[in-house]
Amino acid sequence: MRYIKNKENSSKPEQPQEIIKTDISSSLDENREQLDILFQACSDMVIREFSFGSPETRGLLLYYDGLVNKDEIEQNILRPLLLGIDMVEGKEEFDQKDVFQEAKNKIISTAEIKAAKTWDDLSHHVSSGDSVLLIDGYADGIIAGTRSWQTRSIATPENEVVIFGPKEGFNETLRFNTAQIRRRLKSSNFKIETFVLGRITKTDVIMCYIQNIAPASLIEEIKKRINEIDIDGVLDTNYIKEFIIDDNKTLFSQVTHTERPDRVCGHLLEGRICIMVDGSPMALIVPISFSEFISSPDDYYTYYIPASLIRLLRFTAFWMSLLLPSLYVAVISYHHEMIPTALLLTIAASREGVPFPSFVEAFLLEAMFEMLREAGIRLPRAVGPAVSIVGALIIGDAAVRAGLVSTPMVVIVAATGIASFVSPSYNASLIVRILRFGFLAASAMLGFLGIMIVLVIMLVKMVSMSSFGVPYLAPLAPLDLSQITDIMVRRPWFLNRRRPYLEGMQNQTRQGGGKDEAT
Repeated sequence: MRYIKNKENSSKPEQPQEIIKTDISSSLDENREQLDILFQACSDMVIREFSFGSPETRGLLLYYDGLVNKDEIEQNILRPLLLGIDMVEGKEEFDQKDVFQEAKNKIISTAEIKAAKTWDDLSHHVSSGDSVLLIDGYADGIIAGTRSWQTRSIATPENEVVIFGPKEGFNETLRFNTAQIRRRLKSSNFKIETFVLGRITKTDVIMCYIQNIAPASLIEEIKKRINEIDIDGVLDTNYIKEFIIDDNKTLFSQVTHTERPDRVCGHLLEGRICIMVDGSPMALIVPISFSEFISSPDDYYTYYIPASLIRLLRFTAFWMSLLLPSLYVAVISYHHEMIPTALLLTIAASREGVPFPSFVEAFLLEAMFEMLREAGIRLPRAVGPAVSIVGALIIGDAAVRAGLVSTPMVVIVAATGIASFVSPSYNASLIVRILRFGFLAASAMLGFLGIMIVLVIMLVKMVSMSSFGVPYLAPLAPLDLSQITDIMVRRPWFLNRRRPYLEGMQNQTRQGGGKDEAT
């Protein structure tokens, strides 16, 4: 076994970019020269030349060290070719056989076998962890599935914690992720289509859906948008997101992310489509409406009465985190008559000596709180939460003692921060954290009128948006009375007889539809 050595290619007329577009040659010597150019300076590339059979036939095996299972290469490829080939065929018989077909169909015993005709195919499969066998006299390469690399084990999702329900989460290996979904959806209607994106990374991207539930027009539209992506590399699902969304000039997210296979299955059963990228533990779900950001997987693993009350609490916390600081600033600055006299005197006493207006107080505390939140996320896990909690306590207390901010403002900002953590979706939380500053500025300028103006602008923008043809505020706008009962509260499973309707959906029945619809 030997490794490719660096060679000067100044005398070579061909470059790797030119070779990659050509077909594999039938001459092994010529192929070896092309390999030396194509994989020049790739110290992890392993090339093994050997002879097998009788009469002897020259072969060449190549793979990347670290991406393959070497035991499988030895037991299922090299050993059968070098030692066991005489037991498969007699000398006279083997001399009359097609060596390539004999090796592919009878000798190599790996589970997955393909053929490569071009250097582009060969390079892609080798980089994906497969091994390629080239045989002298044949212009095709035999691709053997020998993928095996170190990966993170399946663990509990870090960003979507639930009390009840499954505790499994996705990891960075695409096939492990699809296996977790396939294990839950045991139907031939569950489809997985693969794309290869990235001129350099050649990243595997998959699209999952349930046939006859997901609208055919939606499937074709997503395929079209994915196929139109032309980029040098795809490293995460967000690369795909920014190419396929309807409106990429808005703050509001038109897709939802999840690292939970059970949540993906729940969305697929409602006719939506999942997009995943090899190397990323996050899945994209499309299309979605804004109400999806308020619901949690835990809602459907808890009895519907407490789950509904918790969802109402979550809606309340959403509006608190969005509007509470701006409402306080508006009341303090413009609408004193709305505050009871006793409370007004308490607030006035606490603000005595504070040199800043209420807007500046709120802005400084909110900005500091956001900095502490980001610091807690980025710092090592052992110290991150402690720094954010202790930092907030120390800074808040020091600011009050120094007379820079008032005590009621600290309480308002703290309540806002707590309410923002109630949201189960990081996307929704991020949107609220940014919009909060806009409402704060509007309240400082015009009071309640400014808040209403910004709120109307926000709602008009949301009403005008869509996610792959689905209205962003559906089923609230346009109003769908049959689905609205599963937005504010959690509808009981025994009343959940139909799926949320998507235009083009063929099978909307969830209960009582018979076995034929479920296969």
